Amino acid sequence: MTLVAAVSASAREPLPLDAVAITTQHFGNDAPWYAGRIPLFESADAKINAVYYYRWALFRAHQRDLGAEGFISTEFLDDVGWQREPYASLNDATGFHIAEGRWLRDRRYAGDYIDFMYRGGNDRHFTDYMADSVYGRFLVDGDRAAALRHLGAMRHIYRLWDEKFDFSKGLYFVEPLLDATEYTVSSIDASGGKDGFRGGDSFRPSVNAYMFANARALAKLATLAGDAAMAKEFDNRATAIRTRVLADLWSDKLTHFVDRYKVDNEFVKYWAPIRARELVGYLPWTFDLPPDEARFATAWGHLLSPTALAGKAGMRTVESSYQYYMRQYRYLGADPECQWNGPIWPFQTTQVLLAMGNLLDHYERRGPVTRGDYMRLLRQYAALHYQGGKLDLEEDYHPETGKPIVGLDRSHHYFHSGYVDLVLTGLVGIRPRADDVLEVNPLLPAARDPQALAWFRAQDVPYHGRRVAVTWDADGRHYGRGKGLSIEVDGQIVARRATLGRLTVPLARGDAPIEPRAIDRAVQLVRGEFPKGSASSNADVENVHDAIDGRLWFFPELPNGWSSAPGVGEQWYAIDFGKPTRVSRAELAFFADGTGYAAPRAYRVQALTASGWRDLGGTAEAAVANGVTQARWPAVTTQKVRVVFEQGAKATRLVEFKLFD
Repeated sequence: MTLVAAVSASAREPLPLDAVAITTQHFGNDAPWYAGRIPLFESADAKINAVYYYRWALFRAHQRDLGAEGFISTEFLDDVGWQREPYASLNDATGFHIAEGRWLRDRRYAGDYIDFMYRGGNDRHFTDYMADSVYGRFLVDGDRAAALRHLGAMRHIYRLWDEKFDFSKGLYFVEPLLDATEYTVSSIDASGGKDGFRGGDSFRPSVNAYMFANARALAKLATLAGDAAMAKEFDNRATAIRTRVLADLWSDKLTHFVDRYKVDNEFVKYWAPIRARELVGYLPWTFDLPPDEARFATAWGHLLSPTALAGKAGMRTVESSYQYYMRQYRYLGADPECQWNGPIWPFQTTQVLLAMGNLLDHYERRGPVTRGDYMRLLRQYAALHYQGGKLDLEEDYHPETGKPIVGLDRSHHYFHSGYVDLVLTGLVGIRPRADDVLEVNPLLPAARDPQALAWFRAQDVPYHGRRVAVTWDADGRHYGRGKGLSIEVDGQIVARRATLGRLTVPLARGDAPIEPRAIDRAVQLVRGEFPKGSASSNADVENVHDAIDGRLWFFPELPNGWSSAPGVGEQWYAIDFGKPTRVSRAELAFFADGTGYAAPRAYRVQALTASGWRDLGGTAEAAVANGVTQARWPAVTTQKVRVVFEQGAKATRLVEFKLFD
């Protein structure tokens, strides 16, 4: 039942969360980046809270500054051989990146990434649902112009996927590897059980759900743009895909959505269905493709069954009865490599939790799934982020132990999934809409359920140009402002109900904020090209490049930046722009680990003049570790700038050196 509850002006308001205190607690010296950008969240579950803030640190770490081209999100912090050079971008996780970034009050990060992808950055290396993500961002920020900016390119990219469309079947097919899911049932069985890294082209629930969602999004965007012909074209495409998925990819035998083979060889036959259930079979619900019918809802029983897809530590990617379940085929040296024949993957765990959120929010026929199941699985997912007492999300995990399988350097702090979006749309229950309504429906079970939460608060959530907060206090004792669920808009309570459930309020749109666009002049995208770095010690090309590569993080597991040689005294790092360049401020990020590295005792910024290096003066903050230090001076035009450090017994690691006009 939907309640619209008006609140009198005399209603007492919840105490606001302290952004500075909370961000300092979670991010230390780097708190200023987060304090004005992220929505705040707290709840009765300390682990969910800790992972929520860790995921913002993960988002921050994966923002790569390309200078004039703005910011993009990366998937790996370490470079990998299959990324798009020189940007280190990949398109398979863009749906998660945009879904997380749409909740930032600073809109540049998601916006720049969308611009990059639709100005040539999306090379379709993998399948994706980017058009749907762009529309999903519009549902949060309400910015029509931003949503429509690349409509022509979005349509063009969609049509390029016709190369993977079987017109006789009306369905898309893909090799599992190019679906970002190597070693699935279709690819393993197509090899006769011998391999499965390549091959196994199949009509998959994933790619068809993605293309359904993209077509539906393009139809809605075209309607916003007033292009009735395009809207009809893509609405018809979405309808046709849905019809074929329901008719041909649903298995009555397995009561699950499954692959059918495109490949035809000695092991498998064209159009034959695969022989086991996979987690990918829930992706149609991620995009609301299945109708609200009991026969489809039966599939959800497999997710909860320990003999099928429910591992002790998380969701198996294939049921345990499959012949090649958890067989390890691929290694990097002695280390196991990535496979999708049973391990838990945060990638699909996120997608399935989104699907379950849709099921619980607006489907009547839900099979055996309850809100308690949603919270249990969300907590299970949160637990995967911990390696002992340390937060470090990796690529994939053993479904019985929850321990990382891959364990390679590239796997640390892996951004191939979502979490913030699950908390805000699921646990908190903000259901983004295109109209001028704010809808909230927390997916929490009743108090008697062991998975219940006694209280939570989400604050400073950007929505349609306004600032929203949602508070739940089961008995009113935690916040002392009355029991139940309440919504605030721009600091004022606008609706309340005493129990959990759906709450909707009209919401007049505000203007989408315009963020200043400072351009980092020091970024070196292509090694050997200007700007160029040089240093007083440890002048290895990669070591020097790391301080001007546009990437900034402080995770000790993955060293990042230029590291000086140890020794008391002066060290320096210089940047040659290759031409006279106007600069007036710097951002310096220093790393410290308590052992080998510390922030310098002192520093000064210098410019090269006709008479040599001279100090730029101005104002300079004291150097801080694991955060950003600012320095400003009267603008100068110069070809070379350097920072000179006075270091003590510990070496200096300059994570990133940015220079701005």
